[in-house]
Amino acid sequence: MSLQLREWDGPLTRDLVRHPPKVLGKAVCGFCSTGCGLKLHENGVVTPDLDYTVNQGTACPKGWEALSVLDAPDRATVPLHHGKPVSWAEAMSIFTTKMREVGPENAAFISTGQIMTEEMALLGAVAKFGMGILHGDGNTRQCMATAVAAYKESFGFDAPPFTYADFEQSDVLVFVGANPCIAHPILWQRVLNNKRNPKIVVIDPRTTETAAAATMHLRLRPKSDLALFYGLAHQIIQLGGTDKAFVQASTSGYEQMREHVQAYDLDRTSSETDIAMSDIRMLARWIVEGTPRVSFWWTMGVNQGHQATRTAQSIINLALMTGNIGKPGTGANSITGQCNAMGSRLFSNTTNLLGGHDFTNPIHREKVARATGIPLERIPTRPSLAYDQILQEVEEGRIKALWIIATNPAHSWIQQGRFQKLASKLEFLVVQDMYHSTETARMAHLLLPAAAWGEKEGTFINSERRHGYSMKVRRPPGQALSDFSIFRLVAESWGCGDLFREWSSPAEVFKILQRCSADQPCDITSIQGYEQLIREGGVQWPPGQGKERRLFEDGKFFTPDRKARFVVADPQPPIETPDDAYPLVLLTGRGSSAQWHTETRTGKSQVLSKLHPSELILTLHPSDAGHIVDGQKVLVQSRRGSIKATAQLRTTVRRGEAFLPMHNPQVNQLTLEVVDPISRQPSYKHCTVRVTAESTVGVVSSGRSGV
Repeated sequence: MSLQLREWDGPLTRDLVRHPPKVLGKAVCGFCSTGCGLKLHENGVVTPDLDYTVNQGTACPKGWEALSVLDAPDRATVPLHHGKPVSWAEAMSIFTTKMREVGPENAAFISTGQIMTEEMALLGAVAKFGMGILHGDGNTRQCMATAVAAYKESFGFDAPPFTYADFEQSDVLVFVGANPCIAHPILWQRVLNNKRNPKIVVIDPRTTETAAAATMHLRLRPKSDLALFYGLAHQIIQLGGTDKAFVQASTSGYEQMREHVQAYDLDRTSSETDIAMSDIRMLARWIVEGTPRVSFWWTMGVNQGHQATRTAQSIINLALMTGNIGKPGTGANSITGQCNAMGSRLFSNTTNLLGGHDFTNPIHREKVARATGIPLERIPTRPSLAYDQILQEVEEGRIKALWIIATNPAHSWIQQGRFQKLASKLEFLVVQDMYHSTETARMAHLLLPAAAWGEKEGTFINSERRHGYSMKVRRPPGQALSDFSIFRLVAESWGCGDLFREWSSPAEVFKILQRCSADQPCDITSIQGYEQLIREGGVQWPPGQGKERRLFEDGKFFTPDRKARFVVADPQPPIETPDDAYPLVLLTGRGSSAQWHTETRTGKSQVLSKLHPSELILTLHPSDAGHIVDGQKVLVQSRRGSIKATAQLRTTVRRGEAFLPMHNPQVNQLTLEVVDPISRQPSYKHCTVRVTAESTVGVVSSGRSGV
């Protein structure tokens, strides 16, 4: 769903068009990774930027409400120590004293994909180079780590290859575990603008809004994707659909891949995925017959799995073997989640050294030392532990202090109850957020009040690698400060401020990051500062000709031999499978285009709150309902917890499966803490549950969920 001024009619909209309030400035939206351009007006009014390349005058409901959520009464306006107001000087003294008592070697930070690139970089530099904290990760581990790991191994660098124009230039668009109609509605509009009469294929267990609009919907068994894509590869080879010239010139490992997928004939693939053999054959023909432009798109349905990296690479394999990369309307394309997850991936200085460099590479460390002015000996020689590993260190008592910035893991981390127990073990929990009311903020020993989007300036990097600028148009409330200013205060309080004299403003840090990016695939040294980003409506990395550009047009990748790699592995079953006690597979995902993640911001908007149900809805197949009726209150139980919901009986889920929207604060009480062993990304999309009428005790003997 998107709202366009020329189409969305009403008295308020007509008045805005004829007599718009004064424009205070422009900004890239601070919600999802689409990176829409917005105009920020007086009186909290937001309108889409008609001239911005990305959204072309449209915005989803979140964008229209982006300023209204900043005026919520629960904004954090003053530092709080155990709930009591303190001055910034006192807050910094407490922060420094407690962190030194614990010791930097026993501390860690958890960052975000929601703050500006320059802020992420300053945090990573202050914490690692200044304070000596080795371990820090971000909540982008929850959404994008799989794509990062897959791209690095297959392409040699974390490089989403596409541009949004590819949505409009494909003949066949294959969406895997992706629901852009809801999760990225402006991108879905680009699909609808496609004039080539494309075939739209959705591969998803659930009949999502996108699946309902598709030419073909393959309702596969949850987490059987790997078998499906190996089966498709086998069929494509049999049809003679391999682009032999491209494979020979631009890839390695094809023969190993070809041999591996020979075992996945139609019978096996159909059996393991629950997809009809005729549908598998048809999709293979669509991909190869008539040399169509084929683009493959995936999001969390792939990334959040127990074997996620290899699944993403099985999609990449299909694009490589058919030559569908580097050309209009093609690509193996991961759609990013958060507004600045791409900035986090390249510049947060957590598991990668600034600019996508490697902490373990001495040449990279020397380069970054020169670019930043930081003494070489202060740059760590190894990367951070991943998010789940940091929490394991908390559980084992080695990490005793945690600094959490602009994220809400007490709500969002998988198997929620475990995180809440771990947090109680910390000697010092610092939360830096714009609201004092989040589940994590309420647990903090020290709360640092932060400014929000619209109250500070900096850049985001969107899904198509576009650097976009957001300006400050209002003051933060009370004593709240930008994250950038808070990090500078920390540096001064710690006594390492002299290291960061050049890091004096976001604009100056952008220049430092440009130097860090030199000669990297993400090289942005030619960008002429914020002025060019404002003038041109953002600039994709690496800069070049045209407003919308894709990577790998020359068939050269970022590996040492400049060839993309085919990668395969045997499918592994999910960790938890249905049984008589817990007979249903629980799926989670985006519930509405009007909500965002834990609803820390979107939940403050009265408008957005009216656009999705106020109660938690469990979607259940009628065949699994037994005596449960539509609209009845039910109890949903896993081996980790139980929650209450309202049953919605629909065939949009398959038999034996159920669906809950991820934004509800209860849902992650049920999920199972399993991570992909390569990317360390959690598997939110698969655990087992039972469903009973709320008043019922026990489960029926048949193993079905109803009573």
